[in-house]
Amino acid sequence: MPVVTLCDIFYRSVDTFRKTEHLRFKQGDRWLPISSDEFRRAVEELSMGLRALGLERGERVAILAENRPEWAYADLASLCAGAVDTPIYATLTPPQILYILNDCEAKVLFVSSAAQARKIAEIRDQAKHLKHVIQMDAPASPGTLTLDEVRAQGRPALEKDPQAVRTRAAEVKASDLATLIYTSGTTGDPKGVMLLHSNLVSNVLGSLAAFNGIGTDDVALSFLPLCHVFERMGGHYLLLYVGATIAYAEGVDKVPQNMLEVRPTLMLSVPRLYEKMYARVNDKVSGDPALRQKLFQWALGVGREMFRHRWQKTTPGFGLSLKHKLADGLVFSKIRERTGGRLRLFVSGGAPLAREIAEFFGSAGLLILEGYGLTETSPVIAVNLPDALKPGSVGRPIPGVEVKIAEDGEILTRGPHVMQGYYKKPEATAEALEPEGWFHTGDIGIVDGDGFLVITDRKKDLLVTSGGKKIAPQPIENRLKTNKFFAEIVMIGNKRNYACALVVPNFDTLEKWAKLTGLSYGSREELAGKPEVTAHYKDLVTALTLDLAPFEKIKKVAVLTREFSLDAGELTPTLKVKRRVVEQNHKDLIDGLYGGGEPL
Repeated sequence: MPVVTLCDIFYRSVDTFRKTEHLRFKQGDRWLPISSDEFRRAVEELSMGLRALGLERGERVAILAENRPEWAYADLASLCAGAVDTPIYATLTPPQILYILNDCEAKVLFVSSAAQARKIAEIRDQAKHLKHVIQMDAPASPGTLTLDEVRAQGRPALEKDPQAVRTRAAEVKASDLATLIYTSGTTGDPKGVMLLHSNLVSNVLGSLAAFNGIGTDDVALSFLPLCHVFERMGGHYLLLYVGATIAYAEGVDKVPQNMLEVRPTLMLSVPRLYEKMYARVNDKVSGDPALRQKLFQWALGVGREMFRHRWQKTTPGFGLSLKHKLADGLVFSKIRERTGGRLRLFVSGGAPLAREIAEFFGSAGLLILEGYGLTETSPVIAVNLPDALKPGSVGRPIPGVEVKIAEDGEILTRGPHVMQGYYKKPEATAEALEPEGWFHTGDIGIVDGDGFLVITDRKKDLLVTSGGKKIAPQPIENRLKTNKFFAEIVMIGNKRNYACALVVPNFDTLEKWAKLTGLSYGSREELAGKPEVTAHYKDLVTALTLDLAPFEKIKKVAVLTREFSLDAGELTPTLKVKRRVVEQNHKDLIDGLYGGGEPL
């Protein structure tokens, strides 16, 4: 039977693979399995329970929860009931949640815990359409039902007609609206992206090429929020389609520990994880004896040469192969052990990945397949493949996806992956979608001679100096973030006469440097404010950007005393920096950088 809806993917998965460990989650200090039969039963009972609560086809169900098996139950139960679901990031505040609940007109809301239920209690009387709140954790908070109670409500009807959910799911059409996913809102209010079942299914099938060879023996660690379309398509629906086991991480801060426990074979992530792993390795090496540092640098050079042969599809010589075998045993195998020792590939999306980081992991035998897409494109437009990759690019377009570059350099795409529009926002839809079906991504890029797509920057992020020069900040920022002293950096300079930057230090590295140089300080805030530290970062920036054009070079830096945060509104839930918010929050500091004229 052809797979045309997300409901089809679910039933194909539980009927075909019949696994004893389809999902995994951690309870206390133990990882517990959920079989295919348990998975199916949970989804079907919950789906019938939602119908018992009066949920009708096409009505909205919202999900406010962290990654966990119950997230999958809620999603698939809603879809199989013919409803439309709306995921909400667990980190959002009550006013942000209220906006989404009212905009999507949610009738039912799933919450993960008492903490999330308390958020809803603050705003429930303002949620115009909300009838039922279902809490995944027991006991129930005031005004909520537990998920087990709703399952129990659905059980009698399911026992009377065991095919009831399958029958309703079979009535769902590929052209039906499946989900409303609200954009992160890096500018303005979030917009509800309307994705059909056919949008997401086409993206699953088109992306399978990147996952060639993945199947029932694979284990994926799911930690990127399932609210994010990248994890939802690639780490949820696609993995169900191929029958891989999905293990839900305890949280972002527990990912390193969970990797050692689960020993995954594949993972999806945004570049921030890879940047932190890269920084940790380099930080450790910098504290090793000189001989070990030399060994590491030698191994890295050998690994990069071997990786170059891989992506250029050339054959390494006997001598290089022998050196690589030695380098792998002495250095790279230890790096892989930190990921659990079984990882075959990472997939990166959500933001640009620095080429140096991709090459570093590739050298260590940890392949990162960088891809590209947006919520509005379900999400994948292009992706590198194990046998067709090019560091610095985001790969070639996946089957069924068209890409062209507009006259101003913007990337346009067309195909079955493109959204139907923004919910209740016809003007925004018309601005993004041409009548011929071309979607404006807002990203600037090129397609090289081999057909690989290369992203150069966000159209809205381009800095235009007062002299009319255009600067693409992301490639410069990504280059600098590969240095162990930088946790984050944001270039500024739009409508100014020169470029500056705000620097978030890697405080662990900076403190070691301060100790070596004899710089005294009482707190990290005091350390960041030292003129010697500012001078150190300016020297680093200068040394790492010698090849840039004069107008692209960063003339001054300001060192921040804290990291960017969700609470301050400076990061999206997927850890992308909101440039406009950062600039607003640090306006006085930025204005100070432009006092006294342009430095030489």
